[in-house]
Amino acid sequence: MPDALRESIRQVEKTRDARLARLRRGETFPSLTLADRKAWLEEFHPDFSPDGKRKLRAGASKGQEVPVELANCLESWPRKSVLDRVGAPLEADYAADVVILGGGGAGTAAAIAAAEAGASVLMLTKLRHGDSNTVMAEGGIQVADQECDSPVQHYLDILGGGHFSNNPALVEVLVREGPRVLRWLEELGMLFDKYPTGRMIVRHGGGTSRKRLHAAGDVTGLEMMRVIRDKAESYPGIRVLEFTAAVELLTDENGRTVGVLGEQLLKASRSLVVKAKAVVMATGGFGRLHLQGFPTSNHYGATADGLVMAYRAGLPLRDLQYCQYHPTGIAFPEEKAGLLLTEKFRGLGAPFLNRHGDEFVYSLEPRDVTTAAIIRECVEFQNGVKTPGGGVGVWLDIPLIDLLHGRGTIEKEFPGRFQEFSRKGIDIREVPLLAYPTLHYQNGGVVIDVDGRTDMPGLFAAGEVTGGVHGRNRLMGNALLEILVFGKKAGGAAAEMARNNGWGGAPGLGHLEPFLEVLESEGVSRSVTGPVLLPKYPLAETKEKRKDPFGPTPRRRGSGGN
Repeated sequence: MPDALRESIRQVEKTRDARLARLRRGETFPSLTLADRKAWLEEFHPDFSPDGKRKLRAGASKGQEVPVELANCLESWPRKSVLDRVGAPLEADYAADVVILGGGGAGTAAAIAAAEAGASVLMLTKLRHGDSNTVMAEGGIQVADQECDSPVQHYLDILGGGHFSNNPALVEVLVREGPRVLRWLEELGMLFDKYPTGRMIVRHGGGTSRKRLHAAGDVTGLEMMRVIRDKAESYPGIRVLEFTAAVELLTDENGRTVGVLGEQLLKASRSLVVKAKAVVMATGGFGRLHLQGFPTSNHYGATADGLVMAYRAGLPLRDLQYCQYHPTGIAFPEEKAGLLLTEKFRGLGAPFLNRHGDEFVYSLEPRDVTTAAIIRECVEFQNGVKTPGGGVGVWLDIPLIDLLHGRGTIEKEFPGRFQEFSRKGIDIREVPLLAYPTLHYQNGGVVIDVDGRTDMPGLFAAGEVTGGVHGRNRLMGNALLEILVFGKKAGGAAAEMARNNGWGGAPGLGHLEPFLEVLESEGVSRSVTGPVLLPKYPLAETKEKRKDPFGPTPRRRGSGGN
């Protein structure tokens, strides 16, 4: 650690024994009341920044406020490959009963379910099969399978975490299907953390009333993707087109989705027409839009492609004004700024401390509340720790975990992060790490029903591109469960649609007409096109980010910032 950080680390070490003694007596830092949570969120969470949102101008979601960066992306002109096809006859290059857009966890689960239902499946994935936020998920998957727990308790936790704004029907399906999904993963060979007896090890996550977090070290998503991708590859009826991005839906004269336009990224963006009896959208989230200049934990392809296509088709969206800023993004070393320190660190007892070594928030508050608390501590009270590059963060006192649970726990529970920081000369068994909120998850998205149906016939959706399950805030571990539960639901329903309805009419782009009229009337520049597909990081902008890795300092609402 640089000398500039060592003085503050010594303050952390001075308070550690007293904090450890309190924990051993069963005393924890007091949690916030519901009223305090609300007040801190409204004053310090980036979602409430008055400059961060604007209203949409088209479609079923007209008037809805969303982040400015997302609104600009949604209200962009179609790519040249799309405009060149408007009004032209479209001959299919590929055809399948069910076409899946996206190659992450939700898309793969949908493909498996559709294939098991007898459908031919074609997956289009912008990068490689598996490149997704799924493989970057570290902490675990929440499932109520313990004697002291129940799906009902899980349901109540999710509603509370989402500030009671969730779609209750979706939440009910999620928690009810959880144990079945967990058993399925075990049957596929997923290596969960277990006691020598074979019993699952479960942990707490922020905002949970019971220990129900099942993990595979700190590489849970990667391990999950390994087994479901293997399963998908065992079906001869599933084909995968890698480095092929979906850029526009195709519809027939009745408004039914009957395929998609794609671009092959390794073939000079050659466009292709894919015909389908049903389409499942599983394109993930929007983290790479870097809302309000925040760094992100998301993978390279998270650029809101599915939302763009859904918005242009006039589909209703929900909750997109609420974004998840994960409280424990890495703040140092700066070259890793924005990547995650899993919430499992918190679950095993690592608290948040300011530069004086003092705790300032209960470590298991929900993510949005914890994020607001960190920003409050750094901006309002100036108690953050300055990094050598000019950023700021608070300490996550990871060495306390070994003191609480025994030497070796950190290496065993966090093998990925332990090795990664060791290569940087940082022993996380001995020193705390600096953390600061990072853009992590898209809470809202396309409106769906319990089987993943959207408002457009023939179009289904699952995973982060959808909204309603988590409401305004997602609790840890529910995303991995959601992508499998609703991926399987959407894939099965799409296969049924394909079987019962056959091919639709001639594919076209007629659904774009009202959207293009709005762009024209609003004077949107034709130089603004979407979906983005892959983000660009100009050298000058990247250098500026290195000087200020957190972008504009989040402002206290109404204060004008510091």
